[in-house]
Amino acid sequence: MSTIRYRRIASPVGPLTVAASDAGLHAIEFPSNRHPVRRDQDWREGDHPLLQEAEAQLADYFAGRRQAFDLPLAPRGTHFQREVWFALAAIPYGQTASYAQLAARVDRPSATRAVGAANGRNPLPIVLPCHRVIGADGSLTGFGGGLPTKRFLLELEGALPRTAPAPDLFA
Repeated sequence: MSTIRYRRIASPVGPLTVAASDAGLHAIEFPSNRHPVRRDQDWREGDHPLLQEAEAQLADYFAGRRQAFDLPLAPRGTHFQREVWFALAAIPYGQTASYAQLAARVDRPSATRAVGAANGRNPLPIVLPCHRVIGADGSLTGFGGGLPTKRFLLELEGALPRTAPAPDLFA
């Protein structure tokens, strides 16, 4: 296993910790996560070319210039979790899906709770857009970065009407 480098980057939802190695992007963490990514002796603060590219693509996303990410991904998880996480990428920008729809998408229609649990442990939020998963009744449900962050991301993408002015990203 190669060393995973991480650093903090500024964003409109607070500082994000982004981690990568030669294998790909491993994690994006909000300032407070319900399920933090497990770090081990392979993690070192520092720089990596992929961190620079991830920062640039995230800046473009927050500025409204990017709707999809083009980064090599290397999240750590079970086969089932990875299947759910990569299915998130199929939810189009500006749209949402229910947990039941996501469960059907991974061919496990009766596993809504398991899909929800995997979704909640997504180590690459925003890039693998778990914020686009909502309750069957359209309600905003749990999100590792907090519901205000989820609402902000959905408003940014136009999936929800804006309730507050957009922040000045370059202030």
